[in-house]
Amino acid sequence: MASMFRSLRVPAVLVAGLALVAAACGDDGGGSGGDGASGSINVSGSSTVEPITALVGENFSGENPDASVRVDGPGTTDGFVLFCDGETDISDASRAIEPEEEETCSSNGVNYVELYIGIDGLSVIVPSGSPVECLTFNDLYAIFGPESADITTWGEAAELSASIGGESGIPSDLADTDLAITRPGEESGTYGSFIEIVTEGIAEEQGVGEDDVATLAVGPNTQQSGNDNVIIDGVAGSDGGVGFVGVAFAEENSDRVTAVQVDGGDGCVAPDSETISSGEYPISRPLFIYPNVDKANDNSTVADFVDFYLSDTGYQSVADAGYIQVPQADWDATNQAWQDALAGGGGTETDTDTGS
Repeated sequence: MASMFRSLRVPAVLVAGLALVAAACGDDGGGSGGDGASGSINVSGSSTVEPITALVGENFSGENPDASVRVDGPGTTDGFVLFCDGETDISDASRAIEPEEEETCSSNGVNYVELYIGIDGLSVIVPSGSPVECLTFNDLYAIFGPESADITTWGEAAELSASIGGESGIPSDLADTDLAITRPGEESGTYGSFIEIVTEGIAEEQGVGEDDVATLAVGPNTQQSGNDNVIIDGVAGSDGGVGFVGVAFAEENSDRVTAVQVDGGDGCVAPDSETISSGEYPISRPLFIYPNVDKANDNSTVADFVDFYLSDTGYQSVADAGYIQVPQADWDATNQAWQDALAGGGGTETDTDTGS
């Protein structure tokens, strides 16, 4: 499987000459939260990354009681709108920033650095007790993809999947069961990641129109939400329920929903820490935070918080929040990218070892 994990980037829009605020920030035994940091930090963006940042914020405020960290999770895309307008200090993201977002940030004078902080898998979920055990990429395309606006039952999805080719994993005893899709909408980085990894290539092979290739269908049985808990509730509440969320949310609700195995072409694989970290599970993705470097330079509390995020305490928070820690070499590279950004070292690229 070709890896979708890119190298870390410090965009060229970074202004040279920024002062170095922090020395080594990730090699101590605990958190380096600054000496009595105070004031507020505003973080918005990915609902997937939100639990990690919220936990880091809680720990940071515990060591710095005069500092408050506000974390919101409207979705990666909505978060970048706020961030590139200069309204937030840090943007959480479950995908890399897009070129048009880069352009907006640049035109608004928002200088940032991309920091790779974790790995997530997208879990395809069905209600607990569902007979669905494993779904192929063709199945997922038939359920969610751009040709599925008129698909209303699991049986119809199985027919579309079979027409694409290969054996479907949709059980025949679900043939007459209505699909009840609850999934992220366009505001979510999870939506974009699912398209990029699962459906886009099939859509191109199917000859779908250029305007529709990078979309998911909105059929009569489709509910969209940027709130992962709403997605869990929607899927769990119907016999024909199906959707997708970050693996941590699926695991937290394993009494209500089941994360099915996924066959991306090399057999059925269940999402867990080992298969996601190795890249064996075919729907895996990197997670990022994007600090505004100018704000970190002007506000030591923002810089202290990012230092703390990239400390050993922050590294552990990724696992404690239910996500996969990046390899130590990549964590070290993330720390270096942060230091280089503060020092005005724009343009640095560091390869990441994703194991895939």
